[in-house]
Amino acid sequence: MTVPRLPSLPFDIVLSAVVVLPQPPLLVPELATGAAAETTGLRDACRSAVVRLAAAAPRWIAVGADPGGRRTVGPESAGTFAGFGVDVRVALDTTPGAVTAVPDPEFPLPLLIAGWAAAGTGAALRIRGELVAPDAAPSDCAELGATLAAECAATDGPVGLLIVGDGAATHTEKAPGHLDVRAGRFDEEVAAALAAADATALAALDPVLAEQLWAVGRAPWQVLAGAVTGTGTGTGGARWRGELLHSSAPFGVAYHVAVWTPLP
Repeated sequence: MTVPRLPSLPFDIVLSAVVVLPQPPLLVPELATGAAAETTGLRDACRSAVVRLAAAAPRWIAVGADPGGRRTVGPESAGTFAGFGVDVRVALDTTPGAVTAVPDPEFPLPLLIAGWAAAGTGAALRIRGELVAPDAAPSDCAELGATLAAECAATDGPVGLLIVGDGAATHTEKAPGHLDVRAGRFDEEVAAALAAADATALAALDPVLAEQLWAVGRAPWQVLAGAVTGTGTGTGGARWRGELLHSSAPFGVAYHVAVWTPLP
């Protein structure tokens, strides 16, 4: 597979690239078991996206939603998928010789996915986790995004933004949240926004509806919107190109994979 490299970027671009991933544990082959065949395309899309992010920046900020609420997780942290059935260990620092903590058996799922994805690139990467509550207000998400963007603007070297979260988990009767007919339109709108790099549309997602649809990606997506739509530090003037690499709901849960790159 030939993976296109990201273009060189002007100095005033805050973020080098953005990647959006879902967070199903079944992305990990050891956990997929009988679902391995059904998730091959999803897994390939995730790998393609993160390889491009690794080519753009050796430092990532991974944003996800977790019931533990707002907090920062340093790159020295590590975790395991043991709670999901197999002791697959991951670290947020994949640089050679990195010293990491003892794997946390309760490590947040979005950061488990971030560490697993980073390891799959084969690159030396350092990831900092930024977690928000699943029900975080859109304004709080936007504020966090703007803060992260401003921080990146003041930092030497490229930084990539990894956004982790699922769409609605109510697409079928057997889905975790059972069937809600509103899920189809919700995820169509999310997919269209990701394809068009439409931060305004992401920012406009209804948090109440998203909660009813079990769409845990809503808050992280709105952090993304805040990061790319205006801090006065360069990002607000940047134009972005969106690519939707994958969008499906094979088990009643919507999984979106996208790459956003700044245009010159």
